[in-house]
Amino acid sequence: MVLEPGFSRSGPASAADPVRVMVVDDSAVVRGLITRMLEEDPGFAVVASVGNGQMALSALERQDIEVVVLDIEMPVMDGLTALPRLLKADPDLQIIMASTLTLKNADISLKAIEAGAADYIPKPTSSRDLAGVAGGAGDFKRELLGKVRALGIARRRRPRRGRLPGSSSTAQSLPAAPAATPAPIHKAPANIVLRSASFEAPDIIAIGSSTGGPQALFTVLGALKAGSLRQPILITQHMPPTFTTILAEHITRISGWEAAEGKDGEVVRSNRIYIAPGDFHMVVEVKGTDKVLRLNKNPPENFCRPSVDPMLRSVAAAWGRRVLTVILTGMGADGLKGGQVVIGAGGTVIAQDEATSVVWGMPGAVATAGICSAVLPLAEIPQYIQRVAARH
Repeated sequence: MVLEPGFSRSGPASAADPVRVMVVDDSAVVRGLITRMLEEDPGFAVVASVGNGQMALSALERQDIEVVVLDIEMPVMDGLTALPRLLKADPDLQIIMASTLTLKNADISLKAIEAGAADYIPKPTSSRDLAGVAGGAGDFKRELLGKVRALGIARRRRPRRGRLPGSSSTAQSLPAAPAATPAPIHKAPANIVLRSASFEAPDIIAIGSSTGGPQALFTVLGALKAGSLRQPILITQHMPPTFTTILAEHITRISGWEAAEGKDGEVVRSNRIYIAPGDFHMVVEVKGTDKVLRLNKNPPENFCRPSVDPMLRSVAAAWGRRVLTVILTGMGADGLKGGQVVIGAGGTVIAQDEATSVVWGMPGAVATAGICSAVLPLAEIPQYIQRVAARH
């Protein structure tokens, strides 16, 4: 049901309560379709549906809202302007930016993630396309419901900070640890068993991420400044086409690394970051003495293309025990099967911890499977990578 504008809910929500959502879009048709998609599932309640950012701020004063689906281009107040004001009003708010697949909107979406948005979702290019998936298991509906549910659950699991003014962005630049600093002994979270890391320095670093991943990547790579490592870095971030192009540009700007989408047939070189292009799996094959990138449109794995698992299987085959895998925040379990292959080849897997993950799905899957050598807060991951990469 869509709750009336004057409705408010008192007290914290229980796990059984529907996730309380606000839909913000200047198109009444789009708002109605998104609302119906959500309301067809009893796990969601759309408590507000408004046409611009100013109206969203007013609704937030009256309603107890957990997740916001926020359009970018709107009159009166657009999504990028509304975002910091919404987060200042409620720092616990989980905001998903919704935009069509244009270079401009992809750039704005990633700027919004840097400013504190939890995730993004690409909208179909027309209301007709959107209506075509409204009644079934279309990709947009599946992604929408999955992200809203995951972020609603994540919000309820975290300690509440309350509606107090404050900064929402968790991205930060951290100085890299000196190579000579001895690695500390990391205590595993409860019910997680750690395994020994490989004693050899890796020749490749492979990173997998999804929901909350761009912000986490900006933090990790912003601390690993260009030239600080000799190893190339391969990244699979669940993203559509266009977005991965802009992600590479943002990483280059933030970190100074040479970052770009991987190209089919490209030789993997040191001191570069390669990002799996949207809608392509990115894998590595050995060609003589070279390691070469290959892009393919094999079926999605874990409902994703690009997927982390095929990347990890290929790097394990190409580099064996000299692989360091990092699994960052994201929903689902992509990276678990590939991580097991990395471990089978003698490589090392580490994961982001639950407290600093937007969604502890992917990192939680590898952590609880017992294949990680460390489960760390996001701020400690760059130093760990630096220490392991500098081994002789």
